[in-house]
Amino acid sequence: MHRVLLREVIVDVPSEKSDATRRFWAGALGGTVRPLTEFPEFAALENPAALPHLGFQDIGNDAARFHLDIETDDIEAEVARLAALGAVVEQRRDHWVVMRDPAGLLFCLLPPESDEFAERSRVVD
Repeated sequence: MHRVLLREVIVDVPSEKSDATRRFWAGALGGTVRPLTEFPEFAALENPAALPHLGFQDIGNDAARFHLDIETDDIEAEVARLAALGAVVEQRRDHWVVMRDPAGLLFCLLPPESDEFAERSRVVD
């Protein structure tokens, strides 16, 4: 058994629209954009009027989309569990795994980073 938590909605944005999209969502939800130094293609929206965390990813020339980030304290067990439910692995990165749900929508599995993980995560088999 391990724990999972849907942590964040990521707005995946083509490079040419990245600044405008970040400004839009910061204005729409009253937050402040903070670039992530460790992963320069990502930025966080701090203190938005939102229940989930909201972030941004510069995806180069790809089409705009959204994806979800799910925290888990056992990435490999969660990959296996979600694969059994119909998801497929898209790619493995150093710190996370990118998967697609049965409809083809992207989501990422990553280790716990949020302050809310201990309190809000759920145990799954």
